[in-house]
Amino acid sequence: MAEFVKRPIQIEAVQWDGENIEEVTRLQLEGSPVLTFSGDNVLVETREGTMMADLGDWIIRGIAGEIYPCKPEIFEATYEPVEDQS
Repeated sequence: MAEFVKRPIQIEAVQWDGENIEEVTRLQLEGSPVLTFSGDNVLVETREGTMMADLGDWIIRGIAGEIYPCKPEIFEATYEPVEDQS
């Protein structure tokens, strides 16, 4: 068995608050998964099937343009903000 470390990658993400539909929609790239807004939830069509984001979940666009939801506690343990380098 070998051990590995995840490479640092930069992603874009929006925390779903139930009202920021436009901001979440901007994560979509041409040909990317379809987002459907249903009450307090966002349904995300992925290669693995439909995933649901609840209020407070993060919606992430990964390095290959894929979009998927992530629970806040996992997001906070995995990602940190990129410092403004301008």
